[in-house]
Amino acid sequence: MKGFRYLDDTAILELSEEKCIGCGNCEQVCPHRIFRVLDGKARIVDRNICMECGACATNCPLDAIYVNPDDGCGCATYIINSWIARFRSKTPSGCG
Repeated sequence: MKGFRYLDDTAILELSEEKCIGCGNCEQVCPHRIFRVLDGKARIVDRNICMECGACATNCPLDAIYVNPDDGCGCATYIINSWIARFRSKTPSGCG
């Protein structure tokens, strides 16, 4: 997905460097590799490729990452829920 970008400055993503312990989980699970652990702390290297899937926040042991306040309303969540709904023959949930 090299070179793939979403709309600039639209992702709702926050990282608390104070809470971060530098475990690297976010760096490992992010499908777009927007995080890098530098000097013992995670850093956001390119916010504009975030698809708000929530993998980073889900895998952060100290809740140092916050993604999208709309309860899973990011691009990836809607697409995944649509696929699941189609598989189950139901209406997708999230971002209506």
